[in-house]
Amino acid sequence: MRGMKALRATAVMLATASVAHAQKVHPGGAAPSFKAVDTRGRTEDLAAYRGRWVVLEWFSFDCPFTQKHYNSGNMQRLQSTYTERGVVWLSLVSSAPSREGYRSANAMNARATELKTAQTAIIRDTSGVIGRLYGATNTPQLVVIDPRGTIVYMGGIDDKPTTNVADIATAHNFVAAALEEGLHGKPISTPAAPPYGCTVQY
Repeated sequence: MRGMKALRATAVMLATASVAHAQKVHPGGAAPSFKAVDTRGRTEDLAAYRGRWVVLEWFSFDCPFTQKHYNSGNMQRLQSTYTERGVVWLSLVSSAPSREGYRSANAMNARATELKTAQTAIIRDTSGVIGRLYGATNTPQLVVIDPRGTIVYMGGIDDKPTTNVADIATAHNFVAAALEEGLHGKPISTPAAPPYGCTVQY
């Protein structure tokens, strides 16, 4: 039964991707739609969140660059700060089975609970369909989507591409800046920045 559910979820993502794969995803362009089952067994439909701000976060609990932001609590603070203000935060793992970052849904939930994460949902994109759809190359890498379904930011979390936790305090956080500007009706000052971190393990 569980296997059939996973197959149906993959089929949905493939069908969605077949329509949007030719689109060049970029700030100012439409965010490609997708549907996927999250680690709690719920269907996450990006189109259903139209009218709300959405963050897509590619991550890997095994990546030192991701660990920098989770072990310090930085990512959790961002998640809780903005989900409390109505932002939808979808964390995605695009690692293929047996690759770094891959975990079962139960293991993913257990680690998220241990770290006290505060995202809306975690999606295991084990086929890599969503990651490739958005051109995700690194963990962490983030996309901010406005209520109209337009991408307003893509790239790294900040301007300090290191694994040093001490750098967080002096970093310019592009994601927080984009959300603050967007939520206050201001233009996004930095719509793109180079992603950094570990390579997504497709």
